[in-house]
Amino acid sequence: MAASTGTVLDELTMGRAVELESLVDRSALREMAESARDLFGISLRIFSESGALLADASQRPRLYALLDEQKAGQAALSAVVSAVKGLEPEPETELDYVCVTGARYLVRAISYDGRRLGRLILGPFRDPVAAPSAGVAALAPGLDPARLAEAWAELPAVAEDPARQIVRHLSLSLDLILFSGHKALLTSNMHLMSVQESYRELSDKNTKLQHAFDRLKELDRLKSNFLGTVSHELRTPLTSIIGYSEMLREGIAGELSPEQKEFVQTIHEKGEQLLGLIKGLLDLSKLESGTMSLRKSELDVVPLIQDVAQTLAPAARKKAVEISVESEPGLPSVWGDAERLRQVFLNLCENALKFTPAEGSVRLAIRAAVLERRGDDEGRGLVLFSSKRPAIEVRVIDSGIGVPDAEKERVFDAFYQVDGSATREHEGTGLGLSIVRRLIDAHDGTVRVEDNVPRGAIFVVTIPCRRTTIA
Repeated sequence: MAASTGTVLDELTMGRAVELESLVDRSALREMAESARDLFGISLRIFSESGALLADASQRPRLYALLDEQKAGQAALSAVVSAVKGLEPEPETELDYVCVTGARYLVRAISYDGRRLGRLILGPFRDPVAAPSAGVAALAPGLDPARLAEAWAELPAVAEDPARQIVRHLSLSLDLILFSGHKALLTSNMHLMSVQESYRELSDKNTKLQHAFDRLKELDRLKSNFLGTVSHELRTPLTSIIGYSEMLREGIAGELSPEQKEFVQTIHEKGEQLLGLIKGLLDLSKLESGTMSLRKSELDVVPLIQDVAQTLAPAARKKAVEISVESEPGLPSVWGDAERLRQVFLNLCENALKFTPAEGSVRLAIRAAVLERRGDDEGRGLVLFSSKRPAIEVRVIDSGIGVPDAEKERVFDAFYQVDGSATREHEGTGLGLSIVRRLIDAHDGTVRVEDNVPRGAIFVVTIPCRRTTIA
């Protein structure tokens, strides 16, 4: 049973030896020793198992001061101190030591859970009926016997049995203090062990997550390379298919019947549709790999957006949707790639037309704005260090089916469809908005989705002007 208790204690103390000073504060030991001295009138010292003095409530007796004035007395007292400190009583026991003067010391082991943690040293004190040792006079030759007798009489007078009761009482009192201190130590160590175990589990999970993340990054890279390679290889034969279908449609290979022309027209349209998909895959692959280069320059956004609206006007009329452009006068130019920004707004407007029913509207509103960037520290109290840049804000406003709140961020993921079922009403690959976000990020801008009450959605694109910071 004792071995089992010791094993549990070793686990709870995390394998470290229990020390007296780790269980009881030195100030508490000192207060206990001083209280015992004041109560019983006897000096008391408390030592750790290593021999360190933890509490000293002692007064140097006049007898020892007189002997200390002689060399022989000094040597004898030093031997007494060494002998008393060298006593090692067993747990729950005490040893009696008689000094060269005839005074006595009691040394009791301080133990807890069967382990010796230190010693209590009570003394010096004298037996009430005993006289000083016969050899004490030889230690201080020439000392007046009357002074020696007076100094002897000043020592605390306690019989052996009461002295042992006193030291046992002090040992029991210290046991209570040790129990309280040990309980606090074990509670602290158990909490620390719990924290360490939680930290270990968290570290293991982080390691696994890091491995999974690295694996996903590698798979994503392989996916991008695959898409780029396959798309590039498909583009060449598809271009030939479109070219030959155009030649057939124009009658270069001979006159076609109306039905044949209809078939060739379908081939041409589906080829163009497939070519657009391949271009999107190639653009996405370049954006993900960072190989797409932008040719930025000073650019007036208004004519570019008006050209986009004119390009889509026939498709809008065919669907009975009104498309319009509104802009503030005197807008500054932006710093961007005209071709890629045109691609951005074509994607957004085509998307708006696709999800807007007949008799609906698509409106492009252009105005001056301010682009505020806080970086990774947004929301952490560093708003004073955020930068503000003049910008142009373009809002693509439609009266279509809108975007649910839960989908407003996910719509910018590659290949993501709000309605991903096989029977969905609207066709598409889910690449357009992903390309839009990546191109706008490459221009140091932002894009987000807002509600268009009561129906529809608003895609807000903010593009910074030339590199100027607003104070």
